[in-house]
Amino acid sequence: MPSHLSIGDFSRITHLSVKTLRHYHDVGLVEPDHVDASSGYRYYSQAQIPTAQVVRRLRDLDMPIPDIKAVLVAAPGVRNQLITTHLSRLEDELANTRQAVNALRDILLRSDDASAAIEHRTVAATPAIAIQEDVDRDDLLVWWQGALGELHATVDAQHLSQSGVTGGLFAGDIFQHDRGHATVFIPVEGKVRQIGRVTPIIVPPAELAVMRHNGSLDDADLTYGALGSYATRHEISIDGPLREYYVCDPHNTPDASRWQTDIGWPIFRADTGG
Repeated sequence: MPSHLSIGDFSRITHLSVKTLRHYHDVGLVEPDHVDASSGYRYYSQAQIPTAQVVRRLRDLDMPIPDIKAVLVAAPGVRNQLITTHLSRLEDELANTRQAVNALRDILLRSDDASAAIEHRTVAATPAIAIQEDVDRDDLLVWWQGALGELHATVDAQHLSQSGVTGGLFAGDIFQHDRGHATVFIPVEGKVRQIGRVTPIIVPPAELAVMRHNGSLDDADLTYGALGSYATRHEISIDGPLREYYVCDPHNTPDASRWQTDIGWPIFRADTGG
């Protein structure tokens, strides 16, 4: 093998196209060993073959070019950490893709008739402790888990008695405008001392059409869709926060597949006076 390889030979050896090699030269990723001043031809050394092979595999894993540059010049420990971080990011993206695929399958398999799974519920005014804030939609799940933990800690610290199912109230603005008022509450009995974000409230009464969502709340929009479609077609839907009641939640089990959430849509019921 000659000491210097033409771009064509280097392309055949590394399975990187000539066009790709020219691009990598332009962005400073795999630069030729030297370029002929008169002809402009690019020549590569045999020692560059392993580097090109590494670059090809990192690009196959969608690592950005600036990150690959950092990998190529880093010390072994730093290089391994950079690659590990990128692989972790890919695994997270793969998990999100799998979740989206499963959710899409659920949509395709779900029956159009949700009425059999709907119940009507009359909710009385309920004393509770709560955390209330304006929350961005993208932050809602993380905020929700943190608020739940803080509320349960307050129940224990103040020796309160939980008198009902933990729940939440979510303004329509969260879904319509990506930010809105959210409330997480625990019904309690006993004297409540306001500390930090935790305040005593009275959860208002409501008439609800209710559907149970099983599993992680990441795909709760599917249940919201079925419930909202039913409520707007068959009930008198009214303005008001959407409700969730956490029959089984992270406080009961860290296994999200076992969570159970009753989702409530506010309605007007003539037979109860509204």
